[in-house]
Amino acid sequence: MSDTARRLGRWASWMLILPVLAVAGCGAPQFHYVADSNASAYFKVPYLWHKIDEASLAAQLKLSGFNTGSTIWDTAYDAGGMPSATHLFSAVAAKPVALALITPLNQAASNAMSYNMLRDIFLPVTPQDRQQAATRGFQLKGFRLLSDSVIAPGKGVHGVREIYQYTYPDGHVDTFDQVALTNSTSTMVYLLLVHCLSTCYSKNTSQIDTVMTSFTVRSP
Repeated sequence: MSDTARRLGRWASWMLILPVLAVAGCGAPQFHYVADSNASAYFKVPYLWHKIDEASLAAQLKLSGFNTGSTIWDTAYDAGGMPSATHLFSAVAAKPVALALITPLNQAASNAMSYNMLRDIFLPVTPQDRQQAATRGFQLKGFRLLSDSVIAPGKGVHGVREIYQYTYPDGHVDTFDQVALTNSTSTMVYLLLVHCLSTCYSKNTSQIDTVMTSFTVRSP
Protein backbone atom coordinates (compact mmCIF):
# COMPACT_ATOMS: atom_id res chain seq x y z
CA MET A 1 0.00 0.00 0.00
CA SER A 2 3.00 2.30 -0.44
CA ASP A 3 1.15 4.15 -3.20
CA THR A 4 -1.62 4.94 -0.71
CA ALA A 5 0.98 6.32 1.69
CA ARG A 6 2.43 8.46 -1.09
CA ARG A 7 -1.03 9.64 -2.05
CA LEU A 8 -1.97 10.52 1.52
CA GLY A 9 1.40 12.15 2.01
CA ARG A 10 0.75 14.36 -0.99
CA TRP A 11 -2.59 15.40 0.46
CA ALA A 12 -0.96 15.98 3.85
CA SER A 13 0.99 18.88 2.36
CA TRP A 14 -2.32 20.49 1.42
CA MET A 15 -4.53 19.74 4.36
CA LEU A 16 -5.22 20.46 7.99
CA ILE A 17 -7.39 17.76 9.48
CA LEU A 18 -10.10 18.88 11.89
CA PRO A 19 -11.04 16.74 14.87
CA VAL A 20 -13.85 14.23 14.50
CA LEU A 21 -15.58 13.48 17.78
CA ALA A 22 -17.66 10.42 18.59
CA VAL A 23 -20.95 11.27 20.23
CA ALA A 24 -23.44 8.95 21.80
CA GLY A 25 -26.90 8.58 20.31
CA CYS A 26 -30.10 8.58 22.32
CA GLY A 27 -32.20 5.56 23.11
CA ALA A 28 -31.14 2.01 22.31
CA PRO A 29 -27.46 1.91 21.25
CA GLN A 30 -27.68 0.89 17.61
CA PHE A 31 -24.98 3.17 16.25
CA HIS A 32 -21.95 5.22 17.12
CA TYR A 33 -22.39 8.74 15.73
CA VAL A 34 -19.14 10.34 14.58
CA ALA A 35 -19.33 14.10 14.08
CA ASP A 36 -17.24 17.15 13.39
CA SER A 37 -19.23 20.13 14.59
CA ASN A 38 -16.80 22.64 13.07
CA ALA A 39 -17.18 21.12 9.62
CA SER A 40 -20.89 20.29 10.13
CA ALA A 41 -20.32 16.69 9.08
CA TYR A 42 -21.25 13.35 10.57
CA PHE A 43 -21.75 9.67 9.85
CA LYS A 44 -22.75 6.62 11.83
CA VAL A 45 -21.36 3.13 12.26
CA PRO A 46 -22.99 0.11 13.92
CA TYR A 47 -22.64 0.11 17.68
CA LEU A 48 -20.60 -3.11 17.60
CA TRP A 49 -17.95 -1.43 15.48
CA HIS A 50 -15.21 -0.12 17.75
CA LYS A 51 -13.08 2.97 17.43
CA ILE A 52 -9.44 2.23 16.67
CA ASP A 53 -7.04 3.68 19.21
CA GLU A 54 -5.69 7.00 17.92
CA ALA A 55 -2.09 6.26 18.90
CA SER A 56 -2.22 2.86 17.20
CA LEU A 57 -3.77 4.42 14.14
CA ALA A 58 -1.04 7.06 13.92
CA ALA A 59 1.65 4.41 14.37
CA GLN A 60 0.17 2.24 11.63
CA LEU A 61 -0.02 5.15 9.21
CA LYS A 62 3.64 5.92 9.87
CA LEU A 63 4.58 2.26 9.48
CA SER A 64 2.84 2.31 6.10
CA GLY A 65 5.06 5.18 5.04
CA PHE A 66 2.73 8.06 5.82
CA ASN A 67 4.13 10.78 8.06
CA THR A 68 1.13 12.07 9.98
CA GLY A 69 3.05 15.00 11.46
CA SER A 70 1.10 17.44 13.58
CA THR A 71 -1.41 18.68 11.02
CA ILE A 72 -3.26 15.44 10.13
CA TRP A 73 -6.20 14.06 12.12
CA ASP A 74 -8.18 10.98 11.22
CA THR A 75 -10.53 8.48 12.82
CA ALA A 76 -11.18 4.82 12.15
CA TYR A 77 -13.62 2.09 13.23
CA ASP A 78 -13.27 -1.68 13.03
CA ALA A 79 -16.07 -4.24 13.00
CA GLY A 80 -13.69 -6.99 14.13
CA GLY A 81 -13.86 -8.43 17.61
CA MET A 82 -10.32 -7.21 18.21
CA PRO A 83 -10.11 -3.83 16.43
CA SER A 84 -6.70 -3.04 15.04
CA ALA A 85 -5.18 -0.25 12.98
CA THR A 86 -3.37 -2.89 10.93
CA HIS A 87 -6.70 -3.79 9.31
CA LEU A 88 -6.77 -0.42 7.53
CA PHE A 89 -4.11 -1.57 5.06
CA SER A 90 -4.58 -5.32 5.44
CA ALA A 91 -5.13 -7.64 2.51
CA VAL A 92 -7.15 -9.96 4.74
CA ALA A 93 -9.56 -7.66 6.59
CA ALA A 94 -12.29 -10.19 7.39
CA LYS A 95 -14.59 -7.54 8.88
CA PRO A 96 -15.40 -4.04 7.63
CA VAL A 97 -13.00 -1.29 8.66
CA ALA A 98 -13.79 2.42 8.20
CA LEU A 99 -11.52 5.42 7.81
CA ALA A 100 -12.73 9.04 7.83
CA LEU A 101 -10.89 12.25 7.00
CA ILE A 102 -12.17 15.82 7.06
CA THR A 103 -9.71 18.32 5.67
CA PRO A 104 -9.54 21.99 4.72
CA LEU A 105 -7.60 22.67 1.53
CA ASN A 106 -5.12 25.36 0.68
CA GLN A 107 -5.50 27.49 -2.43
CA ALA A 108 -3.48 25.17 -4.69
CA ALA A 109 -5.59 22.14 -3.78
CA SER A 110 -8.81 24.13 -4.14
CA ASN A 111 -7.82 25.25 -7.63
CA ALA A 112 -6.98 21.67 -8.64
CA MET A 113 -10.16 20.11 -7.24
CA SER A 114 -12.14 17.88 -9.60
CA TYR A 115 -14.36 14.81 -9.50
CA ASN A 116 -11.44 12.70 -10.72
CA MET A 117 -9.24 14.00 -7.92
CA LEU A 118 -11.93 12.89 -5.47
CA ARG A 119 -12.10 9.48 -7.17
CA ASP A 120 -8.34 9.00 -6.81
CA ILE A 121 -7.98 10.42 -3.31
CA PHE A 122 -7.17 7.08 -1.63
CA LEU A 123 -6.27 4.55 -4.33
CA PRO A 124 -5.99 4.97 -8.10
CA VAL A 125 -9.44 4.61 -9.63
CA THR A 126 -9.43 6.56 -12.88
CA PRO A 127 -7.65 4.97 -15.88
CA GLN A 128 -5.05 7.73 -16.02
CA ASP A 129 -4.17 7.48 -12.35
CA ARG A 130 -4.04 3.68 -12.47
CA GLN A 131 -1.65 3.86 -15.43
CA GLN A 132 0.57 6.32 -13.61
CA ALA A 133 0.49 4.19 -10.45
CA ALA A 134 1.53 1.12 -12.45
CA THR A 135 4.63 2.92 -13.72
CA ARG A 136 5.56 3.62 -10.09
CA GLY A 137 5.34 -0.07 -9.22
CA PHE A 138 1.89 -0.06 -7.61
CA GLN A 139 1.41 -3.68 -6.53
CA LEU A 140 -2.39 -4.08 -6.45
CA LYS A 141 -3.82 -5.56 -9.64
CA GLY A 142 -7.12 -6.69 -11.09
CA PHE A 143 -8.95 -3.40 -10.67
CA ARG A 144 -12.69 -3.71 -11.09
CA LEU A 145 -15.06 -0.76 -10.88
CA LEU A 146 -18.38 -1.86 -9.39
CA SER A 147 -20.11 1.50 -9.06
CA ASP A 148 -19.36 5.13 -9.95
CA SER A 149 -21.84 7.78 -8.82
CA VAL A 150 -21.74 11.56 -8.77
CA ILE A 151 -23.61 12.65 -5.65
CA ALA A 152 -24.83 15.90 -4.11
CA PRO A 153 -25.87 14.99 -0.55
CA GLY A 154 -26.19 18.57 0.74
CA LYS A 155 -26.55 22.19 -0.31
CA GLY A 156 -23.41 22.99 -2.29
CA VAL A 157 -21.81 19.71 -1.25
CA HIS A 158 -20.92 17.40 -4.11
CA GLY A 159 -18.61 14.54 -4.91
CA VAL A 160 -18.46 10.87 -5.79
CA ARG A 161 -19.17 7.47 -4.39
CA GLU A 162 -16.92 4.76 -5.77
CA ILE A 163 -17.16 1.02 -5.12
CA TYR A 164 -14.25 -0.94 -6.55
CA GLN A 165 -12.09 -4.01 -6.09
CA TYR A 166 -8.38 -4.67 -6.13
CA THR A 167 -6.48 -7.94 -5.96
CA TYR A 168 -3.49 -8.05 -3.61
CA PRO A 169 -0.25 -9.84 -4.57
CA ASP A 170 -1.25 -12.79 -2.36
CA GLY A 171 -4.47 -13.25 -4.36
CA HIS A 172 -6.95 -11.81 -1.87
CA VAL A 173 -9.62 -9.60 -3.43
CA ASP A 174 -10.65 -6.54 -1.44
CA THR A 175 -13.69 -4.31 -1.97
CA PHE A 176 -13.48 -0.58 -1.25
CA ASP A 177 -16.52 1.65 -0.76
CA GLN A 178 -15.55 5.32 -0.85
CA VAL A 179 -17.42 8.61 -0.54
CA ALA A 180 -15.31 11.69 -1.27
CA LEU A 181 -16.94 15.12 -1.14
CA THR A 182 -16.04 18.76 -1.36
CA ASN A 183 -18.01 21.88 -0.48
CA SER A 184 -19.36 24.60 -2.76
CA THR A 185 -16.11 26.57 -2.65
CA SER A 186 -13.79 23.54 -2.94
CA THR A 187 -12.08 24.51 0.30
CA MET A 188 -12.85 21.27 2.17
CA VAL A 189 -12.60 17.56 1.45
CA TYR A 190 -14.65 14.95 3.29
CA LEU A 191 -13.65 11.30 2.90
CA LEU A 192 -15.31 8.17 4.25
CA LEU A 193 -13.91 4.79 3.22
CA VAL A 194 -14.99 1.28 4.24
CA HIS A 195 -13.23 -1.83 2.99
CA CYS A 196 -12.80 -5.54 3.65
CA LEU A 197 -12.40 -8.79 1.72
CA SER A 198 -14.84 -9.12 -1.16
CA THR A 199 -16.56 -12.04 0.58
CA CYS A 200 -16.94 -9.88 3.70
CA TYR A 201 -18.29 -6.98 1.67
CA SER A 202 -20.89 -9.21 0.03
CA LYS A 203 -22.10 -10.43 3.41
CA ASN A 204 -22.23 -6.92 4.88
CA THR A 205 -23.38 -4.87 1.88
CA SER A 206 -26.54 -3.57 3.53
CA GLN A 207 -24.75 -2.59 6.73
CA ILE A 208 -21.94 -0.87 4.85
CA ASP A 209 -24.43 0.97 2.66
CA THR A 210 -26.10 2.31 5.82
CA VAL A 211 -22.74 3.69 6.94
CA MET A 212 -21.92 5.26 3.60
CA THR A 213 -25.33 6.84 3.01
CA SER A 214 -25.31 8.28 6.53
CA PHE A 215 -22.35 10.51 5.65
CA THR A 216 -23.84 14.00 5.89
CA VAL A 217 -22.12 17.32 5.25
CA ARG A 218 -23.61 20.78 5.53
CA SER A 219 -21.57 23.28 3.58
CA PRO A 220 -20.89 26.56 5.44
